[in-house]
Amino acid sequence: MVAADGGDAIYGLGARLDGRLVGMSHYMFHANAWMADVCYLQDLFTAPEARGRGVAGALIHAVADAARTRGCAKYYWLTKQDNERARRLYDKVARFKGFLRYDFPL
Repeated sequence: MVAADGGDAIYGLGARLDGRLVGMSHYMFHANAWMADVCYLQDLFTAPEARGRGVAGALIHAVADAARTRGCAKYYWLTKQDNERARRLYDKVARFKGFLRYDFPL
């Protein structure tokens, strides 16, 4: 999918519990210099009252399904080092490869 401005698309998913929207994710596919396209999970949110009920895990797995369907070689995301609650889930469903992110000021 291509965005209206001709750029790459950002995809979104929502999660509902009891008919209420309680979670969302945004993800995109992009080229990679060393392998086939990859999938980046840019944003993952679960409403505080729904945390611990499987919402984030379901969204992570739904994005993984989209990445597999597209034939991606890798699926990844970033989180803050001190995001302990989320990292407990991430450590169950993915592997931490030891990378740290640095942002260069522009």
